[in-house]
Amino acid sequence: MAVNRDTSSFFRLVFFLVALIIIAASTWFSNDLGKELAAEEQKKIELWAEAIRLLAQEPQPGEEDVRFDYTLTLKVIEGNTNIPVILTDGDNNVQSYANLNLSKKHPEADLEKKAAHLIQKNRHIQVKLDENTYQYVYYDDSDLLKKLRYFPFVQLGVMFVFLAVTLVSLTVFKRSEQNRVWVGLSKETAHQLGTPISSLLAWAELLKLKDIDPALLAEMEKDTQRLRTIAERFSKIGSRPDAEYHALAPVVENAVNYLRGRSSQKVIFRTHFPKEELPVLLNIPLFEWVVENLCKNSIDAMNGEGQIDIVAAEVKKQVLIDICDSGKGIPKKHFKAIFRPGFTTKARGWGLGLSLVKRIIEEYHKGKIFVKSSDPGKGTCIRIVLRKALKS
Repeated sequence: MAVNRDTSSFFRLVFFLVALIIIAASTWFSNDLGKELAAEEQKKIELWAEAIRLLAQEPQPGEEDVRFDYTLTLKVIEGNTNIPVILTDGDNNVQSYANLNLSKKHPEADLEKKAAHLIQKNRHIQVKLDENTYQYVYYDDSDLLKKLRYFPFVQLGVMFVFLAVTLVSLTVFKRSEQNRVWVGLSKETAHQLGTPISSLLAWAELLKLKDIDPALLAEMEKDTQRLRTIAERFSKIGSRPDAEYHALAPVVENAVNYLRGRSSQKVIFRTHFPKEELPVLLNIPLFEWVVENLCKNSIDAMNGEGQIDIVAAEVKKQVLIDICDSGKGIPKKHFKAIFRPGFTTKARGWGLGLSLVKRIIEEYHKGKIFVKSSDPGKGTCIRIVLRKALKS
């Protein structure tokens, strides 16, 4: 089996990259704003420290009578209403503090703890009172700045969640839309086939009364019944078809025999089943459709010449069916893409066959289907996993 690049993945990648650019730009802006606010707070603390120095400064000899207005200095000190700060002496004994939000029950212990924390962070400004006397202003970020520092991470998380929800919503919407198309197309196809099939059956009965080779009539009836089977398959899409207990081998053999009679003699079909019966819950028309679709894809990948092996086995109450060919193979990056609607390598293909196969196996038979292995130039092996049924 061979595949082409799925162009829809390109648009998905572009969407994802644009979203990342928006997230990165928004995060950068928030970080830049945080840095500006941090610089402003540092300037504010430096001004606060200078006000403390002026307020505590002793008058120089001869200047005792000089009147100095401390109103502006006090306003600067009182103007700090949001930056946690402590003033200590040279031995780190707390002289004053502001905006620490101390506990009402144990304020002294809380002050000691928070002061130790600020001193340990060592963000301080030295206040020189005279040649031998120093005080220190230790400070921390305001609550607003702390929130702004965490905001980019919160924003990043919210945006990623929004992006994920958007992608999931688009996927669900697209799948729902595809399902409606599937159902409408299938029902209409079944309806359109119904009238000519009934007419062909009537003509077959009429031709039996004529002098016509019975072998030709038998082949005509087979093909008419085949059309009826196809119409039945399409009619089941979109509904919940009943699955019944069946032995796997006869169902697969019937589908293979139909293909064997209508394929080139250069295509060799081989089936491998254990001696013990493999009971599974199947809807025969739909499951035969799966086998036929996979085998036809294999024939196309082999250019009408090669070998197809169908191997079935039971492993841990599961029935494994491997359909392997000697075709062109599939690149590993396309293992999942081949089951998407519209993914095809055929010039006139619709890319619906394998997506329909996946739907039949996973939704109607509650199984799994995936590419087990594939080597370019050597072939591909697709595995179907079904639950073993207990015979009632």
